[in-house]
Formats: sequence, C-alpha cells, structure tokens
Amino acid sequence: MFTGIIEAVGELRKLERRGGDLRVTVATGKLPLADVQLGDSIATNGVCLTVVSLGGDHFIADVSAETLDLTNFSRFSVGHKVNLERAVTPSTRLGGHLVSGHVDGVATCVAREVRARAIEFWLQAPANLVRYLPHKGSVTIDGVSLTLNEIDGTRFRLTIVPHTASETTLTDLKVGDSVHLEVDLLARYLEQLLLGREQAEPQSSGLTFETLARSGFIK
Repeated sequence: MFTGIIEAVGELRKLERRGGDLRVTVATGKLPLADVQLGDSIATNGVCLTVVSLGGDHFIADVSAETLDLTNFSRFSVGHKVNLERAVTPSTRLGGHLVSGHVDGVATCVAREVRARAIEFWLQAPANLVRYLPHKGSVTIDGVSLTLNEIDGTRFRLTIVPHTASETTLTDLKVGDSVHLEVDLLARYLEQLLLGREQAEPQSSGLTFETLARSGFIK
C-alpha cells in the first residue's frame, strides 16, 4: 500500500526480457534504501514492484506479462525517468490517499497549459474507468496522488503545483504522452459491495440505478 506522495525520481538502468516477462534495474536517486529489504514493494511510476535484488543505489524487480499488458513498461527504454515511493508503514503520514500500486489503465495527455505557477493537464481516460473519477475525488497518475478538478466526458483536468512538478516526472509530461492511471480503490470496493451477488450472474450489466435504489442511494 502507498500514499501517492513521491519520495524520489529514479531512472531505468537496465531492461532484460525473460521469457515473456521483464526484469528491470531501477536507479533509485535520493530514495532511502536503508530500511528496504528483499520482498518489499516499491511503487515505480505507480506500479507496485517487488524487490528481488538490492544494491546501494538501485533495486531489481520483475514485471509480469499481466503488468506489461496493462502499463507502459513494454514501451519504456533505458534512461526513462520514474516516480518512486516505498510502501507505507503503520506510522506513515497519509499525505495523499490510499494507493494499491495496481494500475487500472493508461490515460493520454490531450492538453497542457501553464496557469500562474502551476501546470494544468487534461487527460483522456479509458471509457470504462470514467465512473470511478468523481469531481474533486482522488486519482493516481504515474504513482502521484492528485485531485480531479474537472470532468468533461471521458476527459479530466489536473493541476500540478510547483512542488509536485519539481519532485516528480509530471513536469515533463506533454501532449500525446500516456500515463499510468489508478482510480480510488474505495470507489472500486464500493461498487463491488453494491453489486454483491449480481456480479456473479452471467447477464449482469454492472452497477445500475436499480441497484443503487435498492441500496438506499436513490429515492
């Protein structure tokens, strides 16, 4: 589990194909590694990776075929910058929101504008994820916890304040680039709870107004 508050910007040092999977070596920059052990999780551009080998300034992890299908890792090359965050502990401050490190899909940057000292982005989300993106709710972009400031169909607007821009890779995001998107996990679990047994039915159409009414959300 993570918070979406980035601790360091790292860099992909080595990419090694292994029978359909990918082994990555990540240079960790200023990320503290003193308390990191083998088997620990490190969010890398929002993807939860398990440390299988550890050096003084890097870690090595395996990226499964499933993760390659759902993320941009198959298109990354050596030298690519990545946002890094260690897993939370019971004493960690929850400065962002609860982040699992399980990417739901890829969004595309469709507009970028500098507004005062901030950067505003419009991103295009996959249509099947829009229902999890509420106005002023939370979303994770390349591992960064952000607020949804505006929703317009399948597009949403984000504001990147100067500190976030300087401490993450988002300052380099440009129109046409794609990013990892993780929706608020509370929204996903709420949908699952509301659907209950209906989701197991072959003809289930998902969350409907009828389901919401039965659950007391609509009168």
